[in-house]
Amino acid sequence: MLAVIDYDTGNVRNVKKALDYLNIANTLTSDPAVIAEADGLILPGVGAFQKAMAELQKRDLVGVLQTQAAAGQPMLGICLGMQLLFDRSEEFGDSTGLGLLPGAVVAIPEKSGLKVPHMGWDTNHSKANNRFGQVFDQQATYFVHSFYVQTAAKNIVATVDYGVTIPSVVQQNNVVGMQFHPEKSGQVGLAGLKAFKEMCADAAFSSN
Repeated sequence: MLAVIDYDTGNVRNVKKALDYLNIANTLTSDPAVIAEADGLILPGVGAFQKAMAELQKRDLVGVLQTQAAAGQPMLGICLGMQLLFDRSEEFGDSTGLGLLPGAVVAIPEKSGLKVPHMGWDTNHSKANNRFGQVFDQQATYFVHSFYVQTAAKNIVATVDYGVTIPSVVQQNNVVGMQFHPEKSGQVGLAGLKAFKEMCADAAFSSN
């Protein structure tokens, strides 16, 4: 069972629908007990970093997510959910994130001929030969974002080019992030969600 974190920010129900389509057992929840028992966690998100962190704090989920990640529970952040995994963001002033991955979220620079937000389909280029790198290499996925992550190269699984090199998939041990929306990215996006489910099965996480 995968737990989709419900914190009133963005497209949690679309992610759940994609998992249902794949026949992946899942539940939409903000209950710490249910979260702790899940095989893996998915943190979706759309909108502003500060508001999303405030919603997680209001539901007392920040410490829960940090504890579960430290215990080795597989976790996937999607779009804003990926950005929340990192130390900090400069969106609307400096804000503290979950600190599960090292790095910062910064604005995509506006360059001639490129519009911000980065919106639409873009092609991923693999930087790591792991399950996610293999799924997304040279595959197009759907993006909607104005900020991107800066992190060490060892944490970057795939990138896209949009005036700057944007990490599109990141991973450090049991924590994974996808800057794009797999639930809006057709069959390749669904393949990415299946790859996360396989990662959870391989980890065989237990809270006991």
